[in-house]
Amino acid sequence: MTETRFADLWSRETLSFRERRLLLLGLLVGQGGLDEEIVIQLDAGLRSGELTAEELREIVSFLTHYAGWSRGARLNAQVEDLIERTS
Repeated sequence: MTETRFADLWSRETLSFRERRLLLLGLLVGQGGLDEEIVIQLDAGLRSGELTAEELREIVSFLTHYAGWSRGARLNAQVEDLIERTS
């Protein structure tokens, strides 16, 4: 049932996958303590081509100002690690 709900949410046509991914990343970073989920979304966005390395770095900069420096620093480390692993 849960998989069906998520599949439905991600398959609707009003928002693109990229837009959904950006919204979800903002939510996850804002909540804090969801590092595993954040890494999954960062990886999915980068590997699918929805987000580039440059865009991920810009997301870090943007969210740092809204979610706080400690969360931003953690997100930056996650992004740079992912970029290094996938390059």
